Amino acid sequence: MDNVRRFNPRDMADDDALNSAPPHDGEAEDLVTGAIMHSAQAYAECAEVIDRDDIYRPANRLIWDVVGGLVAKGDQLHPVLVRAEIEKLGRLREVDNGYLIDRLGADYLPAPMAAKFAERIYETARQRRFDEHSTALKAAVLRKADSSELAEMVAAFQQAETLRESTGHGPAHLVGALLDWDDFFATDFGAVQLLLGKLMGPGQQITVVGDGKAGKSLFVQEWMWRMATGQGFLGDKATAPVRILYLDAENGQEQVQERFLSFGGGHGRMGELRYASFPPVRPLDTAGGGADLLALVKHTGAELVVIDTVSRFISGPENDADTWLSLYRHTLLPLKRERVGSIRLDHFGKDKERGGRGSSAKTQDVDHVWELSAQGGGSLTLKRTHTRTGIGPDYFALLRRARRDGDNWLPGGTRHVLAAPDPDGVPSGTGLAAIPGTVEHLVAALDRAGLPNDAGNPRTIAALTDLKIPASKQKIAEAVRLRKNRGNLGSPETFPRTFPEAPPRDSPGDSPDIHRGKANPQVKHSPGTSGEPGGTPTFPPFPPSKEGEGGEGTAETSGESRLCDVCERPLNPDWAARGYTTHLGCDPATGSHPNAPGSTTTHA
Repeated sequence: MDNVRRFNPRDMADDDALNSAPPHDGEAEDLVTGAIMHSAQAYAECAEVIDRDDIYRPANRLIWDVVGGLVAKGDQLHPVLVRAEIEKLGRLREVDNGYLIDRLGADYLPAPMAAKFAERIYETARQRRFDEHSTALKAAVLRKADSSELAEMVAAFQQAETLRESTGHGPAHLVGALLDWDDFFATDFGAVQLLLGKLMGPGQQITVVGDGKAGKSLFVQEWMWRMATGQGFLGDKATAPVRILYLDAENGQEQVQERFLSFGGGHGRMGELRYASFPPVRPLDTAGGGADLLALVKHTGAELVVIDTVSRFISGPENDADTWLSLYRHTLLPLKRERVGSIRLDHFGKDKERGGRGSSAKTQDVDHVWELSAQGGGSLTLKRTHTRTGIGPDYFALLRRARRDGDNWLPGGTRHVLAAPDPDGVPSGTGLAAIPGTVEHLVAALDRAGLPNDAGNPRTIAALTDLKIPASKQKIAEAVRLRKNRGNLGSPETFPRTFPEAPPRDSPGDSPDIHRGKANPQVKHSPGTSGEPGGTPTFPPFPPSKEGEGGEGTAETSGESRLCDVCERPLNPDWAARGYTTHLGCDPATGSHPNAPGSTTTHA
């Protein structure tokens, strides 16, 4: 048997390992990698066919990511520049200390030919996914999984493959984007089950905007923790835990620990929440940053991503629309393709009325924009200012409750809850009328007092003064506008003390309909216009309100001691409260007032 060749057991083991490797095309990967290091066009055409997950070898995948980042920044491409970028990242050892780049960069393919090899990569990547799926099925069978679980695994895999085909991957990606009308109209898109809290649906993208004092992070952190641990929130019943990835470049780790302990979290109580503190991802408005985030999403299996705060994760100017268009193209669109939802936290701009700071383009791609505002005393309002679907509530009135033990927050003592329901008869259905300081609270108080809807600023200020309710001029004006837009005019009979002395009934020249109990005609007033009934004397300018801390104040009040500027006799308190400084008979415009004390001039 000396003429028999004996195999080395180690060689046989190597052959078995090679044969057992998952399906992949190493030659095609090398050729495509070499081509994209020379040409942005080659990268763009290959990116139409494959993405980073289709590349099997980690070294080739790293080069793909770096080239994508250079293309996004508009930089020139060359293997030497790619090597320099990888060296900056401290990952040169992953590409054989740069020798792999030198070897692959020596071959150059035209862009159309590179795309042909990308199709081979796509096909073997698809085979690899089927192989992994079959392995998972075999493992499930070995652990005695029932038929329903196996069917769910198959359905989930098929759905993922269909989504991949229809969202820009593979040679048939253009045709795959066409809708199949039969399947499309057989799908009930209206039966959307909102996520915990009813602020968004699965796969949707929203923005939470607020100033630094509102506590955006605190609110969203509790919301995410409760969603990841399967608890209830804002009156919503508990649901199955959701896998969440939270990217935080705003809050220190000590603060994060303190907050989650105050919610009731801690070791073994964080559920499906994965938290990345100051993650070293590249800017999300670049291709490299989008690839980094997608890699984290794949690793964690996240169904929802939080970006806190979005301005910390971009490289372009906030006021440049291209920055937000790039963020959508490189990061948010890929997330949407994968049916992964996202929440972006943002700050108000200088003009709070205009929402988040920066370009208006940042709100064009989101499904909802929620504005969180602090009203004082732990009261918060959450208002939806932009929506693509209109599904769910538009307002929430919240209370932030917290308990301390000395300098420390008590574990489980911090939470956000819905405020008390609206008072009887207030149709807002948002709970805002129960929170002092809101416009809705002013409207509800004026309604309960019986003030007619057509009352202007002077009568509204007078009524709020009597009710001892402080309010800023801006909120009073907003309350007046909301009430006037109802188109339901009042009259002296419904709230007489807010009207000046009404003319006698059936006075000459008056319309009899006004004084014989008939309703006033319904008039709709444009915002900012007066809705005062005809025949009512015009009010003079009302004195400025007394501003207190935080810009809040009450109308200036006048008592019995207020004297007429002409006769110096006491004015009627109600008349003085509405801003008059003379008696009606002493008004110089009438020509009938008496001589002022100490004056020798007689007025006719």
